[in-house]
Amino acid sequence: MTKVLVLYYSSYGHIEAMADAVAEGARAAGADVDVRRVPETAPEAVVQAAGFKTDAAHPVLNDPKELAQYDAIVVGTPTRFGRMSSQMAGFWDTAGGVWAQGLLTGKVGAAFTSSATQHGGQETTLFSILTNLLHFGLTIVGLGYGYAAQMGVDEVKGGAPYGATTIADGDGSRQPSEADLGGARYLGERVARTAAKLAV
Repeated sequence: MTKVLVLYYSSYGHIEAMADAVAEGARAAGADVDVRRVPETAPEAVVQAAGFKTDAAHPVLNDPKELAQYDAIVVGTPTRFGRMSSQMAGFWDTAGGVWAQGLLTGKVGAAFTSSATQHGGQETTLFSILTNLLHFGLTIVGLGYGYAAQMGVDEVKGGAPYGATTIADGDGSRQPSEADLGGARYLGERVARTAAKLAV
């Protein structure tokens, strides 16, 4: 059975919800899925002052060597000024040994993100994730336009050909819509099916 890791960082729960949807899609495609988060690196005073969500449903992945156990890794993080969060970047910065040994070469990778606005750097954040994954040797799967629900302007929608996305609004009040969650499920399913084909 294909093993998929959904690895995320979430400050306010938007990316956590998207991670669960990615996992749902991968499981629907027959994969064995783990959902893990990277460690919080912001000082406790900042976490409390900013009102970060601290009751995450998923365990922390501390050791990058665990990444090698999976056939596919889907990485999610909110955008921070057009790039991945420092928490997620910091985790990958500790994975030099994994890179040096080529432990992720040939595995499948994908990305998802959120931002406050529709033009808040979602695509550049996806690229910042995908660039990392390419350096580690992963084969990239995007959302593409096979997921048609991202199209149209009848409502605010996330989605990009490079990965699943959602829009949180400036105060974080907008939760992922069904169209956004559908994109995450589609991405998870696509990743799982691709990984299964490459493993044959």
